[in-house]
Amino acid sequence: MVNGNTPHQEENLSNSTENIPRQRRKSASESINQEKENTEKEEKNYTQEQLSAVKRIKRCKDFYEILGVAKDASENDLKKSYRKLALQFHPDKNSAPGAGEAFKAIGNAYAVLTSPEKRRRYDLYGPEEETRNHRHRHYDYTRGFEAEMSAEDIFNMFFGGGFPSGDVHVHRNHRNMYNFNTHREPRGRADATMTLLIQLAPILLLVLLSLMSSFLVSDPLYSLQRTHKYTEARRTQNLNVLYYVKKDFATEYRGSIRSIDRHVEEEYVGTLRTNCFRERNYKENMLWRARNYNDHRMYEKAQGLKTPSCDTLTAMYS
Repeated sequence: MVNGNTPHQEENLSNSTENIPRQRRKSASESINQEKENTEKEEKNYTQEQLSAVKRIKRCKDFYEILGVAKDASENDLKKSYRKLALQFHPDKNSAPGAGEAFKAIGNAYAVLTSPEKRRRYDLYGPEEETRNHRHRHYDYTRGFEAEMSAEDIFNMFFGGGFPSGDVHVHRNHRNMYNFNTHREPRGRADATMTLLIQLAPILLLVLLSLMSSFLVSDPLYSLQRTHKYTEARRTQNLNVLYYVKKDFATEYRGSIRSIDRHVEEEYVGTLRTNCFRERNYKENMLWRARNYNDHRMYEKAQGLKTPSCDTLTAMYS
């Protein structure tokens, strides 16, 4: 007996002491497993329908197919389709694997197709050109013909900062997701208004300068075309170029007529040269297309195209 305990009591005490670390290890293991299960449940918090929708976006061959519109779709059609798909694939609404990439692809497709210049280039070259340049097996619709804004910026601008029922406050965590706040904030609307005013400031400034210049700058002395202001016809002494002046030109003008004639001829010749370049370029492009496609009718049409500005220049200097 030690310290008043019987040998049997001491043996029980020893076994109880040894079981304490085992119980702690078992409890820690169960806690880790439970946390892992919770994480897996959280990661799989999506429906089969959402996953199928994401796969459909990834299988799309072009931006029109992503938005589900025809190639002649109007801007209103694009807006309707984007509104529906953006709400469906936003990371706050869809947690399926690849939903983030699908959301970016939808935003990029909308931005490109609503820009006239980007849409024209995309219709001309399409995704195949970008695919050949980078030798990818599949075209990445979140890149290539990229928009100037991110998918999140387009979404926030389109919905005024959030879903129809609230504001989206974008801040990233380690999983690159977004948090959704259903409370509208008056400050958010004020910030949006201020941002809009800042964006419109350059346009308003240009309009103001244009109005000021219209009051400060006087009318030119002549015009190469006849208008309601310039009705009196005159010709230059050197190249015999026809131009027009105002009715009171003879009585009001006190400057050098030779100087005006020189300016008229320089402007006239410069205009002819520009038009001649365009006429020749158009004709050469048509000839090239006709040869490339072996189109005899197009080739004959290109051969018959006239270049009046070039002919006038030739006659002027001959």
